[in-house]
Amino acid sequence: MKTTATLAAPTERPATARRRFWPEGWWRLMDIRIGIIPLPIYVVAGALIAGLLATGKLPNEISVAIVVFAFFGFTLAEIGKRLPLVRHIGAAAIFATFVPSALVYYKVLPEPIVKMTTDFTKASNFLYLFIASIIVGSILSMDRTVLVKGFLKIFVPLAAGTVAAGAVGTAVGTLLGLGAYHSFFFIVVPIMAGGVGEGAIPLSIGYAEILHQDQGQLFATVLPPVMLGSLTAIILAGTLNFVGKRYPHLTGEGRLQPGEHGEMPAAREAVGSSVDVNQIAAAGVTALTLYLLGILCHRLFGLPAPVAMLFLAVLVKLTQAVSPQLQEGAFVVYKFFSTAVTYPLLFAIGVSLTPWDKLVASFNLPTLLTIVATVSTLMATGALVGRWLKMYPIEAAIVNACHSGQGGTGDVAILTAANRMALMPFAQLATRIGGAITVTTVLIVLAHLG
Repeated sequence: MKTTATLAAPTERPATARRRFWPEGWWRLMDIRIGIIPLPIYVVAGALIAGLLATGKLPNEISVAIVVFAFFGFTLAEIGKRLPLVRHIGAAAIFATFVPSALVYYKVLPEPIVKMTTDFTKASNFLYLFIASIIVGSILSMDRTVLVKGFLKIFVPLAAGTVAAGAVGTAVGTLLGLGAYHSFFFIVVPIMAGGVGEGAIPLSIGYAEILHQDQGQLFATVLPPVMLGSLTAIILAGTLNFVGKRYPHLTGEGRLQPGEHGEMPAAREAVGSSVDVNQIAAAGVTALTLYLLGILCHRLFGLPAPVAMLFLAVLVKLTQAVSPQLQEGAFVVYKFFSTAVTYPLLFAIGVSLTPWDKLVASFNLPTLLTIVATVSTLMATGALVGRWLKMYPIEAAIVNACHSGQGGTGDVAILTAANRMALMPFAQLATRIGGAITVTTVLIVLAHLG
């Protein structure tokens, strides 16, 4: 009997321990996440934000900004991920970007949050910290041969898509009574101009000089198609992500072409396990140094800083200028930013850089149909030509979608909706180079017509 009692006691203690709240029950709560935020920390963060707002002022510092952006960004993303049907077409990215814009316009979001978010986002320009980390990390973890082939190939579906989208979009707008001139120059071209700062603004300035009209009014005309075109691309990219899950042979899940693989499989296995922190830190500084070189190239040669940085990263990769260990660190930096920073960044973009009234201004049926026809043709042509070039059609279509995005902010939202952030280097080419070529060519044509 003693033996039985002695053996039974240890089996009863773990059962009792499993019923205890502290610490096992608490740990189970900590394992419940809102995005990446543990549930208890999420509740505390929400209470602290409310408390700071009750005092009348929200400190404009990076620590506060990180908590606020993460709280709201992951909250909206989680809501989008749980909605039936629309969760399959990028609702998380759409909610994280456009719901804050609406909340600001209708004055639902407290003014201190709006002011802090706007001031911090515009002053820090941390969008480019994100883009630098994503681009350098993804490029350094690519296979060198595939990298070169991908960059050379992607211009073909991009060029074909641009021409086809221009023709179809103009034809649809003309048939709907908008006129060929207005449809092409004020709807189709702005969509593919490369966003706001690098697209709509220089386009409106060029239009003003050639047409001798007010630049402000022209900017207000071309901005709504830019924003609604980006929203359309986000929805379609999210839809393609869903299609890819149903038809796996059409997608490389972020790889542009068959046979593509990273050179460092250990890097992928290392995420979440043992990685040298020094290598991660070194990779982060390397990415930012390449971005500084990009800024210098912009000042000296006029090449957009992200594009210059992209080419420099490719050069570093092709010449094997960084060690495999540093490349592993770059991959971890890429994974960290894509996982932890995307939705907080989209919230900040929605609050500070996405005017809701401009987006709503495009909501009339002829303009909507013209925009949808343009973006759909751009992506469909990319998929068809990409498949002809032995690329994955879904990835080629998503890269082409970024040509109709809202600049760097649109690239982030489109690739997030598609769950293919690894395509960021190709997206930047589509947005920056494609947009610059579009604006330059159209202004030359318009000046000739004038």
